Amino acid sequence: MKIYVSALLIAIGTLACSTETESLESKIKKRVAGFRGDVGIFVKNLKTGEEVAIHADSLFPTASMIKVPITIGIFDKIEKGELKYDSVLTYRDSLLYAGDDILGSFKDGEKIALSKVLMLMITTSDNTASLWCQYLAGTGTTINAWLDDHGFAGTRVNSRTEGRQGNWKQYGWGQTTPREMAELLMRIHEGNIISKRASERIYRNLTRIYWDGEALSQIPPYVQAASKQGAVNKSRSEVVLVNAPHGDYVFCVITKNQEDESWTSDNEGYVLLRDISALLWKHYEPDADWQPAEGISEWY
Repeated sequence: MKIYVSALLIAIGTLACSTETESLESKIKKRVAGFRGDVGIFVKNLKTGEEVAIHADSLFPTASMIKVPITIGIFDKIEKGELKYDSVLTYRDSLLYAGDDILGSFKDGEKIALSKVLMLMITTSDNTASLWCQYLAGTGTTINAWLDDHGFAGTRVNSRTEGRQGNWKQYGWGQTTPREMAELLMRIHEGNIISKRASERIYRNLTRIYWDGEALSQIPPYVQAASKQGAVNKSRSEVVLVNAPHGDYVFCVITKNQEDESWTSDNEGYVLLRDISALLWKHYEPDADWQPAEGISEWY
C-alpha cells in the first residue's frame, strides 16, 4: 500500500509541476481565444528564461512602436559624431504632422534641443518630433540598414522610405514581430544598443511614458517599467520590460485586423493589453497584493 501511495504522490507532484510549467501559456491562450482579429504575443522572464510565443514571429504593424528604432537611429548618429545630443535645433512649420502634438504647437523658427525632441518622441509619442527624428537619423533607409545589420529581419520603417510603399500600404508606418520588438527592449536594457551610455539614455526615456492607461496601468506605479505603445484603427500594441521585484520580464502584444476600431478605453485591443499585463504581473509576482485604485481608470 505504501508503494502505491508513494507512486500516487509522485504522479500528482509531476502533474502539478507540468501544469505549473504550462500554466502561463495556457492562461494566455485562453485569454486570446475568441479575439476578433489576429494577435501576436512574446513573453520572456529574463531571470528564468521562461518564454511564451504565440505568433511571435509573424509580421504586425508597429504604429508608434516604430519610434524605438527611430530613436536608436538618432543615437547611432550621435555616437558617430554626426549629431550632438545637446544641440539646439530650429523648428520649421513644414515639419508639422497634423494633430495635438506638443512640438506641432511650436511657431516657425522656435528653438528646441535635440534631447527634448527625443524625449517628446518617446514620452508623449509626438508624431511631429518622430518624423523630424526619422529625417535626422538619415531617413528610414538608414534606420532599416542598422536593423538589418543587427539581426532584425522583420522590423522596418515603411513610411516616407524609398522602396517600402507596398509594405506601408499593408502595415503603415512600420512593421515588426512581437519577438523582435521585445528583443530591442532587452538589448537596450542590457546596454547592448549602440553603446552602454546610449542604451541607458534610451532606457530612461522609455521609463517616462505619458500614455500609461493600458499595460502600464496593471503594474504598480512604484515598479519601474520601460515601454512603448502603438495604435491605429485595426491594431493596438505595446512592448514592456518590467523591472519586477522577483526578476525582470519583457512582453510584447500586437494585434492586427481588429474588428473593433473604436477609440474608447473599452476597445477590444486595449482591454487585451490590460488583461495580458495583469495576468503576467500576477504570474510573476503572485504574492503582491497591489490592485489598481478604485476609479483610477477614469484618468487614463
